Amino acid sequence: MPSLLPPIVINDSTLRDGEQSPGVAFSMVEKLQIAATLEAAGIDEIEAGTPAIGGEEIEAIEAMVAGAGRAEIIPWCRMNRADVDLACKTGAGRVHLSIPVSDRQIRAKFGVGRRDVLVRIADVVAYARDKGLRVSVGGEDASRADLDFLCRVVIAIEEAGAMRFRYADTLGVLDPFRTNEIFGQLARETDLELEFHGHDDLGLATANTLAAVRGGATHASVCVLGLGERAGNAPLEEVVTALGETAGRTTGVNLALLPALAAMVAEAACRPIPENKPIVGSSVFSHESGIHVAGLLRDPGTYEALDPALFGRERQIVLGKHSGRAAVRSMLRSIGLDAEHERIEQILAQVRARAQRTKQAVGLAELASLHGEGVSA
Repeated sequence: MPSLLPPIVINDSTLRDGEQSPGVAFSMVEKLQIAATLEAAGIDEIEAGTPAIGGEEIEAIEAMVAGAGRAEIIPWCRMNRADVDLACKTGAGRVHLSIPVSDRQIRAKFGVGRRDVLVRIADVVAYARDKGLRVSVGGEDASRADLDFLCRVVIAIEEAGAMRFRYADTLGVLDPFRTNEIFGQLARETDLELEFHGHDDLGLATANTLAAVRGGATHASVCVLGLGERAGNAPLEEVVTALGETAGRTTGVNLALLPALAAMVAEAACRPIPENKPIVGSSVFSHESGIHVAGLLRDPGTYEALDPALFGRERQIVLGKHSGRAAVRSMLRSIGLDAEHERIEQILAQVRARAQRTKQAVGLAELASLHGEGVSA
């Protein structure tokens, strides 16, 4: 049955938090290409960059605003009036304002206490609203903040006229159980839109994002390929797929366009995609194990929970050390060849030996050679 719940809004931060990955720097052309591809893929909101970086950043965000269609382009700012003024130069109708909310970060960054945070929120959010901007507010290091104080922050944000609160697990310290509890409480405290922004230091960013949604989050912050500082952020491709597969929630994202988007970002970031990267890795729909392949050939659902066609991809049978007779026969038939049982056994032995020796898969050309010439392994 289709979900009766509203779609989860996806906020992609590849061009802001993703670019903060060590050594990653997108050119103007790359930024505009990525933004256009994000929009084509159905991303709702694009966090386009930080105006305080300077003129070129402002120019890039301005160009994205001018070229955007359905997607909303959002500058990221610190909680101060000067940053809001710079955001206004981009022509964007939205702004995201970030402020630390854990005691540790408040002291380190401002040298003050909690009250000053509430004062800053009231002042700067109202200032941005007076400038005609719609405002979302991010609580930096929210996962290490006192929860009672965080609820006061949310109330202050709502009273100041913002539309959304972003809960940032800035250091990636949460687990899904705690995340779900927190968002359940926040959802009871406010009518604001709630967004989760998770980092992946413990490898839990995707799981925490799903838990936040189950707890009441209406928006998810992600980055293509999980780019971002340290271990990165919740990966776009994982979150949007898992929302549908495990939570029964929809998004506006076209899954079939995710591989091309990932390839574009990987090239621009000079970050190769790991072969086993969920959804977009080159090997995630490849099968070698004889038991698996025998099952797949009868019923793909035996060893594939995800249909590769959803992502515009195809299943691949790979010949190697762990292959079985069914795989060899299937691959031979794919190139118009066949063999008797005894010959299949011989070819299989040669395939296994060659894969063991070379530590590589055996290709179709090699398979044809083994079939036709009986080449010794």
